[in-house]
Amino acid sequence: MSIHPIDIGLIVGYFAIVIGIGVYVSRQTKSGDDLFLAGRALGFGVIGFSLFASNISAQTLIGLAGDAYATGIAVSAYEWMAGLILVFTAIFVLPFYIRTRISTVPEFLAKRYDDRVRLYLSCITIFLSIVVDMAGGLYAGSLVLDKLFFPDSGGQHLFWFCLGLGLFAGIYTAAGGLKAVVLTDVLQAVILIVGSAAMGLIIFDRFDWSWAKATEAVPPEHLSIIRPADDDVLPWPGLLLGVPLIGFYYWTMNQYIIQRALGARDLQAARSGAMLGGALKLLPLFIMILPAAFAISLFPDIENKDQVFPTMVTELLPVGAVGLVMAGLIAAIMSSVDSTLNSASTLVTLDFIKPRRPHLTPEQTARIGRICTFVFMAIAIAWAPQIKDFPGLWNYIQSAFAYITTPLVAIFLVGIFWKGAHPKAGFWALALGHGSSAILFVLGPVSGVIDVHFTIMAIVLTAWTAVLLVLVSWAMGRDFTLPQHITWPPDERSKQMRPGGILTDYRLQAGVLVLLTVLMVLAFW
Repeated sequence: MSIHPIDIGLIVGYFAIVIGIGVYVSRQTKSGDDLFLAGRALGFGVIGFSLFASNISAQTLIGLAGDAYATGIAVSAYEWMAGLILVFTAIFVLPFYIRTRISTVPEFLAKRYDDRVRLYLSCITIFLSIVVDMAGGLYAGSLVLDKLFFPDSGGQHLFWFCLGLGLFAGIYTAAGGLKAVVLTDVLQAVILIVGSAAMGLIIFDRFDWSWAKATEAVPPEHLSIIRPADDDVLPWPGLLLGVPLIGFYYWTMNQYIIQRALGARDLQAARSGAMLGGALKLLPLFIMILPAAFAISLFPDIENKDQVFPTMVTELLPVGAVGLVMAGLIAAIMSSVDSTLNSASTLVTLDFIKPRRPHLTPEQTARIGRICTFVFMAIAIAWAPQIKDFPGLWNYIQSAFAYITTPLVAIFLVGIFWKGAHPKAGFWALALGHGSSAILFVLGPVSGVIDVHFTIMAIVLTAWTAVLLVLVSWAMGRDFTLPQHITWPPDERSKQMRPGGILTDYRLQAGVLVLLTVLMVLAFW
């Protein structure tokens, strides 16, 4: 495929705008608070769009299209379920984050438990962010770009694409920090939505705008969100309980996502931003997933599902639309890479360095954060091309996500809703919970002795770690005192949940979002 000059012009224009945003914001970024939390001045609009854009990575675009083509629209659960999780987060979790004025999620757990838990979570988050999220995004995006620009190269240019994308994201992230990230994310979210919608409309036009024609070659079960309990793709018990638990870590505890809410100017902005992000997560079913499911009628012989998205781009899109979708793909790469870079540097600086050097000036903190950004950028650029040569290792790391995160979810939820959780019990519950996770992971994905879907295993591990936390807490006794505003006491609930005006009333926003989600699920039951 040869890229038309118009398409190249659109892509170059996108890069120019992003550079302009980075240069503009860098002039206002002086302190660590500016770099990591945008001066705690973010409004709900940029928070919502940034939540959406940061979540849509190159793996998402390629993975959603491939899974929808191969197995159907059940994969949309990972998208629309985010709305329900963000409703829960906005109501029950964000009041803690905003009132305690934390800068990182591990810092909150240090207040609830101890510093061991803080460092434990911080290390895990940094590892997953750099090795899985950032490197995976660079690799997946570079793979598609290499196929589109050099279809016969066999991936020979992977390193150079990884280098270029990583350097570009690293420079404007280090310069402008979170504010540059969220402002570029707004642009990137718009490009993602418009580009994906254009792709969907072009595909639907191929069927003369007829639902019957579009679904004629699609297996009926592919158009159902709810699958049987023994389904290999997504069993309904895992959908109802496992996916929300895994998603809770991603949307509430994962620094590179929740950092936007931590930078909110107040609780109302944080809550409304979360609701907006949840509403935007209803779109992928219609603009990304259904078009890929319909593509089975147009391209019935695609053997490798990862080639579905590139095939749709190269075979269906006219001049101009290719550039728009390509800009959307690059936007997806940038939004995930810049977010992981900023969050990882935040964690290292504020969870590891600042506590040991409390007298650092704001300018020194910002300088350390920028150095960390470039170090992590170099690590991800070096690792990303190697994924091609170690597919087994890469698959294990990805499949281990549910096993790693759910014990963390257990101690978080129990910790905020039960005052009896002992501050020193959190670390031991985590250690024992992850020990159990390691055993089950070896018996399951590694050896195949246990054949249980990972979403079901997420339920088991969360419940087991919660039980461990309760037992260890009882064994340690009740001789401890917790800081204020660190658990959810009934006598302060109404004060914490105070709404704004009718349009900014988070209860109304939550009700509308839940209703829309339920109606969508019922329509595709």
